[in-house]
Amino acid sequence: MERTLSIIKPDGVERGLIGEVIKRFEAAGIRIAAMKMLQLTKKEAEGFYAVHASKPFFNSLTDFMSSGPIVVMVLEGEDVIQKNRELMGATNYKEAKPGTIRADFATDIERNVVHGSDAPETAAKEIAYFFSNLEIVSR
Repeated sequence: MERTLSIIKPDGVERGLIGEVIKRFEAAGIRIAAMKMLQLTKKEAEGFYAVHASKPFFNSLTDFMSSGPIVVMVLEGEDVIQKNRELMGATNYKEAKPGTIRADFATDIERNVVHGSDAPETAAKEIAYFFSNLEIVSR
């Protein structure tokens, strides 16, 4: 059973898309093993996105991710990383396939509603950033 981290970003929370995103996960057979809402500080956002610290979009990204509440989830299932990435669509919403979360709801490349881990190693680190083992309920 594979796990991944999913984040509904501040734009998704602000626009009332939490239920829609969760509905799409559940319709795809993805199980939510943990979930909570929180608001990152700028420093916490910088820690989470540290891998992008040298990139030109880092300050803008961390400002945005600390601008309002987010919903973080641990998703669980067979090939859940790939399934989640397919449901999200391409990072650049203009390149995302119709029917994906980003194609349907993103307003720009940064305000693209969701984040998802890209590999098992990344998922493990990202999940540990937000959740302890006691908070994750597996079946």
